[in-house]
Amino acid sequence: MRPNDTPESRNVRLLRVGEQMRHTLSEILARGDVHDETLAKHPVTITEVRMSPDLRHATVFMKPLLGKDEEAVLKALRTNTAYLQREVASRVRMKYAAKLKFLADDSFDEGSHIDSLLRDPKVARDLEPDA
Repeated sequence: MRPNDTPESRNVRLLRVGEQMRHTLSEILARGDVHDETLAKHPVTITEVRMSPDLRHATVFMKPLLGKDEEAVLKALRTNTAYLQREVASRVRMKYAAKLKFLADDSFDEGSHIDSLLRDPKVARDLEPDA
């Protein structure tokens, strides 16, 4: 931690670097810079990048378009991790090249599940204001 760092500025830095990495990874994947058949067939959305406090590790949350072949896309990203780390390191100026860890983003599935629960007639009845 730098002498003038406050917890708030540290958090802002983590968010800013994570967002830079998200944009960079999205650009690399959108341009087709990764020469992988699976990634060429499936457009991938990088939904979030969470940085460790020391900025040496990045957890990358991804979702393939329409959620198709998620496991195959995840495997392809993990296979090409070294290439993606080098590309991100060359494009995002940081003291250390962050190690990338790819995970599927389940937040959309969780949101859909909660939405379906709220639409259940039994739950909807409980949510209606008393007349």
